[in-house]
Amino acid sequence: MKKFSLIRLSIIAFALLSIIAVSCNEDNNDGLPPAQSITDIVVGDPNFSILESAVVKAGLADALATTNPLTVFAPDNAAFAASGITDATIAALPVSSVDSILKYHVLAAFVTSTSVPVSDAITPLLGTKLFASNNVNGIFMNGIKIKQADIAASNGVIHVIEKVLIPPTKTIAQIAASDTSFSFLVAAVTKVGLLSTLQGPGKFTVFAPTNAAFRAAGITDINAVPVATLDLVVRYHVLTTNVFASDLVNNTTAKTLQGGNIRITTPPAGVKIDGSAQPVSNITTANITATNGVIHVLNRVMLP
Repeated sequence: MKKFSLIRLSIIAFALLSIIAVSCNEDNNDGLPPAQSITDIVVGDPNFSILESAVVKAGLADALATTNPLTVFAPDNAAFAASGITDATIAALPVSSVDSILKYHVLAAFVTSTSVPVSDAITPLLGTKLFASNNVNGIFMNGIKIKQADIAASNGVIHVIEKVLIPPTKTIAQIAASDTSFSFLVAAVTKVGLLSTLQGPGKFTVFAPTNAAFRAAGITDINAVPVATLDLVVRYHVLTTNVFASDLVNNTTAKTLQGGNIRITTPPAGVKIDGSAQPVSNITTANITATNGVIHVLNRVMLP
């Protein structure tokens, strides 16, 4: 009798364990396929066909499938088209160039849309700074909008962006020095001792008046302007954080390197020193991205 009871109890226990195992398996799967990797998602979506071609050419498919965690700012075909890039463009580029462009779109971290900072520099796999912003206008990378956020993958997250992110290769100072229309600005920055600052690491925004803007303000010879006056004016044109056109919100202020505030107006996009009687200086070209920040071209010098 005792032997029979033990056998019976064993059978009952086995049956219960079997039921629990089946139940747990159903709860874990919920009838859904296992989560896809970032590579699986890109390959499986025809809207990412150009991105897929780029990933294959650069030899990054395995890395985007197995490396964990990753955040990918993924341009779809419409984003490539908006950037003037086709399959033929990708095919014609050297592998090293495609590799650099793709690595500028990838972070070795898990970053959801809610974790994107208000304004800050982040470092993708390429190593060249990427400038993030999060405001009432949306979420942006180098001023390019994320149009679909938080696509979950087994090894990270994808955010679809409106254009391709092109890695910058020059600092703000180098960009200005290479453009003859900024020769007055470069001379002014050099005279007040800010050139090394704008050559170095940082996340600067420079509102850059052209030579014509300086002349319109009555400045035809930088050397004729007292250093103290020039220093005041130049520092009012520099912010110590990244502010792209997408970050410009009407009737808001931003603190300058001088310590005072400039007031932002839109549309059209423009800036002026807070409290100044001078007219608004309009931005004629926005979002010239540098390795250490961004330049916006002004049609007028901001004067206190």
